[in-house]
Amino acid sequence: MKRYIILGILFTVIGVLNAQDRIASLRNNLFDDTHSVLVVSHRADWRNAPENSLQAIKNCIAMGIDMVEIDLKKTKDGQLILLHDKTIDRTTTGKGKPEDYTLAELRQFRLRNGAGHKTDHVIPTFEEVMTLCKGKILVNVDKGYDYFKDAYAILEKTGTVQQCIMKAGLPYEQVRMENGGVLEKMIFMPVINLHKDGAETIIDGYMKYLKPVAYELVFDNDGEEVQRLIKKVRGSGAKIFINSLWAELCGGHYDDRAVEQNEPDESWGWIIGQGVKLIQTDRPQQLLKYLRERKLHD
Repeated sequence: MKRYIILGILFTVIGVLNAQDRIASLRNNLFDDTHSVLVVSHRADWRNAPENSLQAIKNCIAMGIDMVEIDLKKTKDGQLILLHDKTIDRTTTGKGKPEDYTLAELRQFRLRNGAGHKTDHVIPTFEEVMTLCKGKILVNVDKGYDYFKDAYAILEKTGTVQQCIMKAGLPYEQVRMENGGVLEKMIFMPVINLHKDGAETIIDGYMKYLKPVAYELVFDNDGEEVQRLIKKVRGSGAKIFINSLWAELCGGHYDDRAVEQNEPDESWGWIIGQGVKLIQTDRPQQLLKYLRERKLHD
Protein backbone atom coordinates (compact mmCIF):
# COMPACT_ATOMS: atom_id res chain seq x y z
CA MET A 1 0.00 0.00 0.00
CA LYS A 2 2.83 2.36 0.90
CA ARG A 3 4.41 1.75 -2.50
CA TYR A 4 1.16 2.74 -4.30
CA ILE A 5 0.90 5.91 -2.24
CA ILE A 6 4.47 6.85 -3.16
CA LEU A 7 3.77 6.10 -6.83
CA GLY A 8 0.63 8.24 -6.69
CA ILE A 9 2.57 11.16 -5.24
CA LEU A 10 5.29 10.68 -7.86
CA PHE A 11 2.80 10.74 -10.75
CA THR A 12 1.17 13.87 -9.29
CA VAL A 13 4.54 15.62 -9.08
CA ILE A 14 5.38 14.58 -12.65
CA GLY A 15 2.02 15.92 -13.81
CA VAL A 16 2.64 19.27 -12.13
CA LEU A 17 6.13 19.50 -13.64
CA ASN A 18 4.79 18.64 -17.11
CA ALA A 19 2.13 21.35 -16.75
CA GLN A 20 4.78 23.85 -15.70
CA ASP A 21 6.90 22.85 -18.69
CA ARG A 22 3.92 23.30 -21.02
CA ILE A 23 3.21 26.85 -19.87
CA ALA A 24 6.91 27.73 -19.78
CA SER A 25 7.18 26.53 -23.39
CA LEU A 26 4.13 28.54 -24.47
CA ARG A 27 5.40 31.67 -22.72
CA ASN A 28 8.81 31.24 -24.30
CA ASN A 29 7.16 30.99 -27.71
CA LEU A 30 5.18 34.14 -26.98
CA PHE A 31 8.18 36.17 -25.88
CA ASP A 32 10.95 34.75 -28.07
CA ASP A 33 12.02 35.67 -31.60
CA THR A 34 11.67 32.26 -33.23
CA HIS A 35 9.53 31.74 -36.32
CA SER A 36 6.97 29.61 -34.48
CA VAL A 37 3.34 30.74 -34.66
CA LEU A 38 0.82 30.29 -31.84
CA VAL A 39 -2.77 29.24 -32.57
CA VAL A 40 -5.54 31.10 -30.73
CA SER A 41 -8.97 29.46 -30.86
CA HIS A 42 -11.86 31.95 -31.01
CA ARG A 43 -14.44 31.29 -28.26
CA ALA A 44 -12.60 28.00 -27.82
CA ASP A 45 -13.78 25.07 -29.99
CA TRP A 46 -17.25 26.47 -30.66
CA ARG A 47 -17.88 24.35 -33.76
CA ASN A 48 -17.86 21.17 -31.68
CA ALA A 49 -19.07 22.42 -28.28
CA PRO A 50 -20.96 25.45 -26.98
CA GLU A 51 -18.89 28.63 -27.26
CA ASN A 52 -17.25 29.80 -24.04
CA SER A 53 -17.92 26.43 -22.39
CA LEU A 54 -15.61 24.22 -20.37
CA GLN A 55 -16.02 21.46 -22.96
CA ALA A 56 -14.97 23.78 -25.78
CA ILE A 57 -11.82 24.65 -23.83
CA LYS A 58 -11.13 20.97 -23.02
CA ASN A 59 -11.32 20.24 -26.74
CA CYS A 60 -8.70 22.91 -27.44
CA ILE A 61 -6.39 21.52 -24.78
CA ALA A 62 -6.74 18.03 -26.28
CA MET A 63 -5.98 19.39 -29.77
CA GLY A 64 -2.77 21.04 -28.63
CA ILE A 65 -4.01 24.59 -29.22
CA ASP A 66 -1.83 27.27 -27.62
CA MET A 67 -4.43 29.79 -26.47
CA VAL A 68 -8.19 30.11 -26.10
CA GLU A 69 -10.11 33.36 -26.48
CA ILE A 70 -12.96 33.94 -24.03
CA ASP A 71 -15.40 36.70 -23.03
CA LEU A 72 -16.51 37.86 -19.59
CA LYS A 73 -19.67 39.20 -18.00
CA LYS A 74 -20.76 39.62 -14.37
CA THR A 75 -23.78 38.16 -12.57
CA LYS A 76 -26.17 39.86 -10.17
CA ASP A 77 -24.19 38.43 -7.24
CA GLY A 78 -20.84 39.59 -8.60
CA GLN A 79 -19.54 36.39 -10.19
CA LEU A 80 -17.45 36.62 -13.37
CA ILE A 81 -18.82 34.23 -15.99
CA LEU A 82 -18.04 33.40 -19.60
CA LEU A 83 -20.46 35.05 -22.02
CA HIS A 84 -19.99 37.00 -25.25
CA ASP A 85 -23.30 38.78 -25.76
CA LYS A 86 -25.00 41.41 -23.62
CA THR A 87 -27.85 38.94 -23.09
CA ILE A 88 -28.06 35.17 -22.60
CA ASP A 89 -30.71 34.78 -25.33
CA ARG A 90 -28.55 33.44 -28.17
CA THR A 91 -26.24 31.12 -26.27
CA THR A 92 -28.50 29.69 -23.54
CA THR A 93 -32.05 28.47 -23.00
CA GLY A 94 -32.74 31.56 -20.91
CA LYS A 95 -33.49 35.18 -21.76
CA GLY A 96 -32.35 38.53 -20.43
CA LYS A 97 -29.19 40.14 -19.15
CA PRO A 98 -26.69 38.15 -17.06
CA GLU A 99 -26.54 40.91 -14.45
CA ASP A 100 -30.23 40.30 -13.71
CA TYR A 101 -29.51 36.74 -12.52
CA THR A 102 -27.45 35.22 -9.73
CA LEU A 103 -24.98 32.52 -10.70
CA ALA A 104 -27.27 29.87 -9.21
CA GLU A 105 -30.17 31.14 -11.31
CA LEU A 106 -28.06 31.15 -14.47
CA ARG A 107 -27.04 27.55 -13.78
CA GLN A 108 -30.68 26.56 -14.29
CA PHE A 109 -30.29 27.32 -17.99
CA ARG A 110 -28.36 25.23 -20.49
CA LEU A 111 -25.91 26.38 -23.13
CA ARG A 112 -26.84 26.09 -26.79
CA ASN A 113 -24.43 24.76 -29.40
CA GLY A 114 -23.45 26.50 -32.64
CA ALA A 115 -26.67 25.34 -34.29
CA GLY A 116 -28.78 26.76 -31.47
CA HIS A 117 -29.69 23.41 -29.92
CA LYS A 118 -29.83 22.85 -26.16
CA THR A 119 -26.95 20.93 -24.58
CA ASP A 120 -26.22 19.63 -21.08
CA HIS A 121 -23.57 22.29 -20.50
CA VAL A 122 -23.93 25.34 -18.22
CA ILE A 123 -22.26 28.75 -18.16
CA PRO A 124 -18.88 28.42 -16.42
CA THR A 125 -17.30 30.95 -14.09
CA PHE A 126 -13.99 32.61 -14.91
CA GLU A 127 -12.48 30.92 -11.86
CA GLU A 128 -13.57 27.49 -13.11
CA VAL A 129 -12.05 28.23 -16.50
CA MET A 130 -8.71 29.40 -15.14
CA THR A 131 -8.55 26.39 -12.81
CA LEU A 132 -9.13 24.15 -15.84
CA CYS A 133 -6.56 26.00 -17.94
CA LYS A 134 -3.88 26.17 -15.27
CA GLY A 135 -0.70 24.62 -16.59
CA LYS A 136 -2.33 23.58 -19.85
CA ILE A 137 -3.15 26.49 -22.16
CA LEU A 138 -2.88 30.28 -22.41
CA VAL A 139 -6.02 32.42 -22.17
CA ASN A 140 -6.94 35.59 -24.06
CA VAL A 141 -9.72 37.65 -22.46
CA ASP A 142 -11.45 39.60 -25.24
CA LYS A 143 -14.67 41.18 -23.98
CA GLY A 144 -13.66 41.63 -20.37
CA TYR A 145 -11.99 45.00 -19.95
CA ASP A 146 -14.87 46.26 -17.77
CA TYR A 147 -13.85 43.65 -15.19
CA PHE A 148 -10.09 44.17 -15.40
CA LYS A 149 -9.40 44.32 -11.64
CA ASP A 150 -11.92 41.60 -10.79
CA ALA A 151 -10.31 39.35 -13.38
CA TYR A 152 -6.87 40.03 -11.93
CA ALA A 153 -8.11 38.96 -8.50
CA ILE A 154 -9.24 35.62 -9.96
CA LEU A 155 -5.92 35.15 -11.73
CA GLU A 156 -4.09 35.80 -8.46
CA LYS A 157 -6.34 33.35 -6.62
CA THR A 158 -5.82 30.59 -9.18
CA GLY A 159 -2.12 31.26 -9.73
CA THR A 160 -2.61 31.95 -13.44
CA VAL A 161 -1.58 35.60 -13.83
CA GLN A 162 1.16 34.70 -16.29
CA GLN A 163 -1.17 32.53 -18.39
CA CYS A 164 -3.68 35.22 -19.27
CA ILE A 165 -3.65 38.16 -21.67
CA MET A 166 -6.04 41.04 -21.04
CA LYS A 167 -6.71 43.56 -23.80
CA ALA A 168 -8.59 46.68 -24.82
CA GLY A 169 -9.04 48.89 -27.86
CA LEU A 170 -8.32 52.04 -25.86
CA PRO A 171 -5.45 54.54 -25.65
CA TYR A 172 -2.74 53.90 -23.07
CA GLU A 173 -3.64 56.98 -21.03
CA GLN A 174 -7.19 55.75 -20.44
CA VAL A 175 -6.16 52.21 -19.57
CA ARG A 176 -3.52 53.51 -17.17
CA MET A 177 -5.93 55.92 -15.50
CA GLU A 178 -8.62 53.26 -15.03
CA ASN A 179 -6.42 50.37 -13.92
CA GLY A 180 -3.27 51.83 -12.44
CA GLY A 181 -0.82 49.38 -10.92
CA VAL A 182 -2.77 46.29 -11.97
CA LEU A 183 -1.86 47.03 -15.58
CA GLU A 184 1.81 46.43 -14.83
CA LYS A 185 1.13 43.10 -13.11
CA MET A 186 -0.63 41.52 -16.08
CA ILE A 187 0.13 40.73 -19.70
CA PHE A 188 -1.76 43.47 -21.53
CA MET A 189 -2.31 43.66 -25.28
CA PRO A 190 -3.68 46.81 -26.99
CA VAL A 191 -6.11 46.33 -29.86
CA ILE A 192 -5.41 48.74 -32.72
CA ASN A 193 -7.69 49.32 -35.71
CA LEU A 194 -5.07 50.20 -38.30
CA HIS A 195 -7.57 51.48 -40.89
CA LYS A 196 -9.03 54.08 -38.53
CA ASP A 197 -7.88 57.65 -37.97
CA GLY A 198 -5.57 58.06 -34.99
CA ALA A 199 -4.25 54.49 -35.05
CA GLU A 200 -0.61 55.53 -35.18
CA THR A 201 -1.04 57.98 -32.30
CA ILE A 202 -2.39 55.16 -30.11
CA ILE A 203 0.49 52.90 -31.16
CA ASP A 204 3.01 55.64 -30.31
CA GLY A 205 1.49 56.08 -26.85
CA TYR A 206 1.90 52.41 -26.02
CA MET A 207 5.39 52.26 -27.47
CA LYS A 208 6.47 55.20 -25.32
CA TYR A 209 4.94 54.26 -21.99
CA LEU A 210 4.18 50.53 -21.81
CA LYS A 211 6.06 48.60 -24.53
CA PRO A 212 3.48 45.77 -24.73
CA VAL A 213 4.67 42.25 -25.50
CA ALA A 214 2.07 42.07 -28.28
CA TYR A 215 -0.46 44.14 -30.23
CA GLU A 216 -3.70 42.88 -31.74
CA LEU A 217 -3.90 44.51 -35.16
CA VAL A 218 -7.22 44.83 -36.99
CA PHE A 219 -7.48 46.07 -40.59
CA ASP A 220 -10.13 45.93 -43.32
CA ASN A 221 -7.61 46.28 -46.18
CA ASP A 222 -4.02 45.28 -46.84
CA GLY A 223 -2.87 48.53 -48.43
CA GLU A 224 0.46 50.32 -48.07
CA GLU A 225 -0.51 52.30 -44.97
CA VAL A 226 -1.73 49.22 -43.14
CA GLN A 227 1.44 47.31 -44.00
CA ARG A 228 3.58 50.29 -42.92
CA LEU A 229 1.96 50.28 -39.49
CA ILE A 230 2.36 46.51 -39.17
CA LYS A 231 6.07 46.90 -39.88
CA LYS A 232 6.30 49.73 -37.36
CA VAL A 233 4.80 47.59 -34.60
CA ARG A 234 7.00 44.65 -35.50
CA GLY A 235 10.03 46.92 -35.57
CA SER A 236 9.40 47.92 -31.95
CA GLY A 237 10.08 44.34 -30.88
CA ALA A 238 6.44 43.59 -30.03
CA LYS A 239 4.67 40.47 -31.25
CA ILE A 240 1.75 40.69 -33.66
CA PHE A 241 -1.68 39.11 -33.09
CA ILE A 242 -3.95 38.96 -36.14
CA ASN A 243 -7.53 37.68 -36.42
CA SER A 244 -8.29 35.49 -39.43
CA LEU A 245 -11.94 35.08 -38.41
CA TRP A 246 -13.50 37.09 -41.21
CA ALA A 247 -12.37 39.34 -44.04
CA GLU A 248 -12.94 42.72 -42.36
CA LEU A 249 -10.50 41.89 -39.56
CA CYS A 250 -7.49 40.93 -41.68
CA GLY A 251 -7.74 42.67 -45.03
CA GLY A 252 -9.40 39.69 -46.71
CA HIS A 253 -6.92 37.00 -45.60
CA TYR A 254 -9.43 35.03 -43.57
CA ASP A 255 -10.23 31.46 -42.47
CA ASP A 256 -12.89 30.62 -45.05
CA ARG A 257 -10.58 31.69 -47.85
CA ALA A 258 -8.06 29.19 -46.52
CA VAL A 259 -10.49 26.33 -45.99
CA GLU A 260 -13.50 26.76 -48.27
CA GLN A 261 -11.69 28.43 -51.17
CA ASN A 262 -8.60 26.27 -50.65
CA GLU A 263 -6.27 29.28 -50.60
CA PRO A 264 -4.35 28.84 -47.32
CA ASP A 265 -1.22 30.53 -48.66
CA GLU A 266 -3.24 33.60 -49.65
CA SER A 267 -4.86 33.81 -46.21
CA TRP A 268 -2.81 32.27 -43.39
CA GLY A 269 0.35 32.36 -45.49
CA TRP A 270 -0.04 36.09 -46.11
CA ILE A 271 -0.63 36.71 -42.40
CA ILE A 272 2.47 34.71 -41.47
CA GLY A 273 4.40 36.78 -43.98
CA GLN A 274 3.65 39.88 -41.89
CA GLY A 275 5.81 38.48 -39.10
CA VAL A 276 2.86 37.39 -36.97
CA LYS A 277 3.31 35.47 -33.71
CA LEU A 278 -0.36 34.72 -32.91
CA ILE A 279 -3.26 33.94 -35.26
CA GLN A 280 -6.78 33.84 -33.87
CA THR A 281 -8.94 31.46 -35.87
CA ASP A 282 -12.31 29.73 -36.08
CA ARG A 283 -10.55 26.80 -37.80
CA PRO A 284 -7.99 25.74 -35.18
CA GLN A 285 -7.43 22.17 -36.38
CA GLN A 286 -6.86 23.19 -39.99
CA LEU A 287 -4.57 26.07 -39.04
CA LEU A 288 -2.57 23.82 -36.73
CA LYS A 289 -2.12 21.31 -39.56
CA TYR A 290 -1.04 24.08 -41.96
CA LEU A 291 1.55 25.41 -39.51
CA ARG A 292 2.95 21.98 -38.72
CA GLU A 293 3.36 21.18 -42.39
CA ARG A 294 5.50 24.32 -42.66
CA LYS A 295 7.40 23.52 -39.47
CA LEU A 296 6.02 26.61 -37.76
CA HIS A 297 4.46 24.68 -34.87
CA ASP A 298 5.53 21.71 -32.76
